[in-house]
Amino acid sequence: MKLKQFNFIKVKSTNLTAIRLIKSTKNEFGLIISKAQSKGKGQYGRKWISYKGNIFLSFFYKLEKINLPLNSLTKINCLLVKDVISKYYKKKITFKLPNDLLINKRKICGILQEKIEKSKKSYLIVGIGFNLIKNPNIPNYPSTNLLKITNQKINRKKFINELKITFEKFLSKYYKTN
Repeated sequence: MKLKQFNFIKVKSTNLTAIRLIKSTKNEFGLIISKAQSKGKGQYGRKWISYKGNIFLSFFYKLEKINLPLNSLTKINCLLVKDVISKYYKKKITFKLPNDLLINKRKICGILQEKIEKSKKSYLIVGIGFNLIKNPNIPNYPSTNLLKITNQKINRKKFINELKITFEKFLSKYYKTN
């Protein structure tokens, strides 16, 4: 399955853009990518700090087409992102419930899932904020970035493409197209 890709220079948030696209188009699934976001969303209404050069994207798909419970999808989405990170960082990557990925007890990635309804159909939006080259300095919440821990500049487009391919393989396996 190939995800329709929507590329933006700057959005308020990729999840908000996904909501707008779901409500205004007939797309059942897609990928929103932005180089910048001004009002990135985190868990519990928190703000996601969005530094230029990091990764901000959202996948969306119709839930009725996937025969898996939401709590399983939360875990699977974290595992899919972890698989891509592990191509660049070979040591331990841990989870902080419900959906943060940590390296050395420092947050490198946040995943925000939102479920919305359109015409009595449910959609899942999976927003991913990934600290590729810079991380915020938040008191009492240590974070890191991939550049810092690998000492290697990672190609942003390549990393995003690997995420896209990983999610496409997952959806191809579980998404019912009938």
